[in-house]
Amino acid sequence: MIQVTAKYFAVFREQAGIEAEVLSTSVETAREFYAEVAILHNFSDPVMNCKVAINDELAGWDSVISEGDEVLFFPPVAGG
Repeated sequence: MIQVTAKYFAVFREQAGIEAEVLSTSVETAREFYAEVAILHNFSDPVMNCKVAINDELAGWDSVISEGDEVLFFPPVAGG
């Protein structure tokens, strides 16, 4: 198990009711970590419509996460 900080933005922050939290996880990738937090906070957006950053740098969903990382989750952005 590793400790990873999840940070939520926009509607994800509203749904989670918090801006960030430290979670213990045994998953290896950002995609797997999103799946865990999506279940925890009832996020319904498909991963392919969202963005992720690791330690303040945009990353791919198959990026490996490590002990102490900050994983930032961004929901789909609508606008015009």
